[in-house]
Amino acid sequence: SVQDKNALHLYSVNGKYLGSETLKEEVSDMCVTGEYIVMGSLQGFLSIRDLYSLSLSISPLAMRLPIHCISVTKEYSHILVGLEDGKLIIVGVGKPAEV
Repeated sequence: SVQDKNALHLYSVNGKYLGSETLKEEVSDMCVTGEYIVMGSLQGFLSIRDLYSLSLSISPLAMRLPIHCISVTKEYSHILVGLEDGKLIIVGVGKPAEV
């Protein structure tokens, strides 16, 4: 975060710059899972981005409170979201029939 501008930068394992994406929110926690980046923001949005293109995979989900921590289950079936007020939100991943 530099001068109220937030960005996500992508580098290869060898340190080669691959790209970046400007963010509207201030990231409070993130988790890399498979081919996705799951991010939570202080503005209360849960975002899922493609790891290689950094583009949004789905539109951000509003949690209405700042997100403090994020975790993804071992089977990649649920996202656990810890909010500022101590609540734990469990978000199912996949098509509605699978969740």
